[in-house]
Amino acid sequence: MGSESGRVTRGEQSRMSQWLRRRQKPAAEDPAREREALLLAVAAAGLPLAPAAHPAGYRCSCDRIGCPTPARHPVSFAWQTQSTTDRAQVERWARNQPQANFVTATGMVHDVLDVPLEAGASALARLLEAGIEVGPVAESGGTGDQARMLFFTATRGTPEDEDEWWPCELDCHPETMDEHPGLRWHCRGSYVLVPPAALPGDQAVTWVRGMEHPLPDPLTLLETLTDACARYAGSSAQTPAAVAWPLGR
Repeated sequence: MGSESGRVTRGEQSRMSQWLRRRQKPAAEDPAREREALLLAVAAAGLPLAPAAHPAGYRCSCDRIGCPTPARHPVSFAWQTQSTTDRAQVERWARNQPQANFVTATGMVHDVLDVPLEAGASALARLLEAGIEVGPVAESGGTGDQARMLFFTATRGTPEDEDEWWPCELDCHPETMDEHPGLRWHCRGSYVLVPPAALPGDQAVTWVRGMEHPLPDPLTLLETLTDACARYAGSSAQTPAAVAWPLGR
């Protein structure tokens, strides 16, 4: 009787284990958990986050009629002071705003070199082949100049070390995005979307290389990126898109 009871127990345990394996899927297969984990990884790396708009069909979730950057901008005008790396706050935002995209404020911990997708893909291949350390890289879907590749780098300076900060002709602020169809340098006062982010037309912002890669010095990437942008534009080294070296103060 004890032996039979033991066989039944083992059988029940086996069936229970199989049932649990079917029921308990890895967190990565749960879109909400995966989204939250990716956002928390960004915050844990020190990159401040703030909620952003999201697609509403082919339009933007904001109230602005004819929004020029649908699903690509912060929700609050106070996004710079709202941005945070606090884990509990990011968790609350992610869980209470399940459709929201998120932006990261640049120029405090990191900058972003933002280039056309085709040029970025070519540059990334060249950089990796040359053995140059490349940090996190994201791909932003879209058509034409909206399809971009984002290279996350260390920042050039923050308000705490003002003497070390120097201006650059490529500085890109949110309101001047259309003026920089080639290479854009997001630094102090700017922002970019962070993955995972949904865009109108079933487009998205996704990681090509994740936050496990340390942030490199932007100058180690700049020459290769500007050369790729010049090739992409079919322009000479004298065009504004190719004159990419930072200017002195």
